Amino acid sequence: MAKRILVVEDNDLNRKLFCDVLKAGGFAVEPLGDGRDVLVRAREFVPNLIIMDIQLPNISGLELIEALKGDPGLRPIPVLAVTAYAGKGDEERIREAGAEGYLAKPVSIGPFMMAVKALV
Repeated sequence: MAKRILVVEDNDLNRKLFCDVLKAGGFAVEPLGDGRDVLVRAREFVPNLIIMDIQLPNISGLELIEALKGDPGLRPIPVLAVTAYAGKGDEERIREAGAEGYLAKPVSIGPFMMAVKALV
């Protein structure tokens, strides 16, 4: 059975790119453009990995990672944070929130797939 990945990305082009690459890699993918739906969709879809954009409208990816890691049923799901906002100390802050992986945008396909495979 294919590993399941929830892709949380508000940018349509990035979301489509991530999903297309993951599907080509044999993963089952559930795209989400709105962070407010993450907890509900994660409970329904039961992913093996969540790819989380940090800069989302309405709610930050950091808040969502903290909420996921604060939920006993969702805590075991690894999170790969992907962000264009890669300033000093950001990776540390994102990892402290609970993300197991971190990539700065723009993301190259090779490192992206290596990070995904390391976490599923």
